[in-house]
Amino acid sequence: MKQTITIMMLLVANALSTFAQETYENARLASHDLNGTARYVGMGGAMDALGADLSTISSNPAGIGLFRSSAISGTLGFISKQGSRNFADSKKNITSFDQAGFVYAMRTSNDCFLNFAFNYHKSKNFGQILTAAGRLADGASQGRLTYNKGAIGGIWGIEDMKKHEISSNDLGFNQMDYLYCNTILYNPLLDPVNPFVYYGAEQYDFGRSNKGYIANYDFNISGNIHDRVYIGLTFGFKDVHYKSYCEYAELYGENEAKLGGVLVEDHRKISGTGVDVTAGIIVRPFDASPFRIGFSIATPTFYDLKTKNTTALLVDVSQVSHVMGYETYNGPSALDIDYRYDFKMNTPWRFALSAGHTIGQKLALGTTVEYADYSSIDTRLKDEWVDEWGYTYDNSESDNEMNHHTKKTLKGVATVKLGAEYKPIPQLALRAGYNYVSPMYKSSGVKDGMLYSWGNRVQSSTDYTNWKATNRLTAGVGTNLGKWNLDLAYQYSRTDGDFYPYFDTLDKENIVENKKVSEKRHQLLFTVGYRF
Repeated sequence: MKQTITIMMLLVANALSTFAQETYENARLASHDLNGTARYVGMGGAMDALGADLSTISSNPAGIGLFRSSAISGTLGFISKQGSRNFADSKKNITSFDQAGFVYAMRTSNDCFLNFAFNYHKSKNFGQILTAAGRLADGASQGRLTYNKGAIGGIWGIEDMKKHEISSNDLGFNQMDYLYCNTILYNPLLDPVNPFVYYGAEQYDFGRSNKGYIANYDFNISGNIHDRVYIGLTFGFKDVHYKSYCEYAELYGENEAKLGGVLVEDHRKISGTGVDVTAGIIVRPFDASPFRIGFSIATPTFYDLKTKNTTALLVDVSQVSHVMGYETYNGPSALDIDYRYDFKMNTPWRFALSAGHTIGQKLALGTTVEYADYSSIDTRLKDEWVDEWGYTYDNSESDNEMNHHTKKTLKGVATVKLGAEYKPIPQLALRAGYNYVSPMYKSSGVKDGMLYSWGNRVQSSTDYTNWKATNRLTAGVGTNLGKWNLDLAYQYSRTDGDFYPYFDTLDKENIVENKKVSEKRHQLLFTVGYRF
């Protein structure tokens, strides 16, 4: 038997619902990759004070002020995911159009310029395949999470059952709880007095495939003042395209209901837009020296997003199919949920300090230190209401419960970028770079299904990963052919993490040990540019 049910969250007043998102999902959207032109990536992105590259438009807008001629460029990329096994329809190797932009340089005096620029680039590539498997002991299982909410937390009980559907208005009762309650956790044939049960599992298998990207569209105005001070302002617009598919399977141990196990399938899509503003300055403090220092500050990105998911729980009843009338099991063999909602999120402020120096015409050195406090991500409840004349208004307020969880789960991140470019001859440039990105997640962070928050209410998965530091190594080569320039870059990045299929805040016996996982990515970039 298969049912398809759309959950209505029961907050319909003058108008429409209010929802927010969850910490671990938000963290995926708030961070960014090292991406852009091949020259920028080849030098590890350490060009915020050196400037004169279109990719500095979003890191330090003043870098566009160093252009003394107009230019246009485009970049193609290739990404390979190392160590991932094939899962679902995800590809380990993908190609991507990563950057396209131009700058128009206008001389206003002998040593002053007013420049205008536009640049498109992918600030985030969500492409990832994550798989894990392990054993479960002492009766642990994902379904026991929901059981404990009723048995210990008191979130649901038999009084919630109406027309053979178990539901709850408590914000701690999420989509996963609904699926488990209405399939295997309620079994009055086993015990009419205490009909709620859970089943212990022996092992689990997990797979997740993430796809998509965040596209940046940046518009810049910048200036060069007497070749000593460079200032810039960038208005950024973001376009989010995120897709995720997840499978979580458990094999049950021997049980009275003779159930073999469960499989949870979750499809999720997030789309929407964001806006931000970045301001920067570069100063050459010594008239006789090319040494430069830079500073930039970026506002939060103000996201307005939509998400929808289809989640199914399938029960293995092959072991009881021969039992007449399902004597020990009386639930559906499969249950689906379709749900969609809108939410808002504000990312943290971002600050960067940089320095750059050139030695003659052969060597350029750059460094940047960037900081953003991801514990300050503001998850917001979106509220739309209609006045008496029929006008719709859009308002939002902070989800304080989820924001408190974010402060306990995430932390400030420092990114250190180092880069160098060496020209043995004027027509050839050799580049290298290194990045260290400190961990965003606290090792003690958990995905808490007990939060009294709309962000928890709409959860459709229980897994999470506390990712550690990211290390990036880059290298590149470039050549000039008159007004044309051709650049090639390579980037290797690695991030290790601790994966958990779920975490039970109520029951210490229902906890799974973490699995060590690693994301390794190889990237090639090729840029064609023209100056005029």
